[in-house]
Amino acid sequence: MRKRIVDGIEVETGSGNVFADLGFADAEKLKIKSGLVIEITKAVRKLGLTQEEAARRMGIAQPKVSGLLRGDFSNLSERKLMDCLNRLGYDIEIKIIPAKEPIGHLSLAVA
Repeated sequence: MRKRIVDGIEVETGSGNVFADLGFADAEKLKIKSGLVIEITKAVRKLGLTQEEAARRMGIAQPKVSGLLRGDFSNLSERKLMDCLNRLGYDIEIKIIPAKEPIGHLSLAVA
């Protein structure tokens, strides 16, 4: 993060990952999971599904759908979130490319 003064107020420019800015050790995974949850939420709304209908379609319990739609994804893995999107009619493509640095990074691109 970069700090600067704007109109007498100290402003920090974020890194692009709020989880990293807040100091979470698993920031990249959390960013991926939150992106998947955003897409699930959009899909449920676009399809006009109730939470019960979404739960049946995604193969998870309705209380978990309720949590997802409120931003609670702590109890679901990235793989399960991807499965939910598949069940809502979305394809997921995983692209692997050589890293520019010694250790690679995870990212999520939405079309």
